[in-house]
Amino acid sequence: MTVLSRLLGLADRVGAPAVAHAHCDLPCGVYDPAQARIEAESVKGCMEKFNGSDDATFKTRAVFIKEQRAELVKHHLWVLWTDYFKPPHLETYPQLHELFWKATKAAGEAKKTNDTAVADDLLAQIAEIDRIFWETKK
Repeated sequence: MTVLSRLLGLADRVGAPAVAHAHCDLPCGVYDPAQARIEAESVKGCMEKFNGSDDATFKTRAVFIKEQRAELVKHHLWVLWTDYFKPPHLETYPQLHELFWKATKAAGEAKKTNDTAVADDLLAQIAEIDRIFWETKK
């Protein structure tokens, strides 16, 4: 690599706009556990596709996508936990902390396995979060 190409590459990075990754920059106030549920359903679907295939390349792709989706589940759960739920919610639903902890741990476990029982557990945890979420919206 020449000095000129290194300098041009550095100039590209310096001039590039900063990238922020967030649910919303306002915050917008729009939250819904459905985002986590949809990603968790994708995790389970990838596991099922993996388990039903004999194609090594396809299985590799299924694992890669499953791991991405499981990470998105964690992201969406963390946004709900840290941005939406407030101390009064915890007073009413003291199980929230443990529920979110278990759900994010289940999402992490889903990254390491293709056992659909793990995905079912994750979906059950998200369903309970969803139930509580909508009760808080009443």
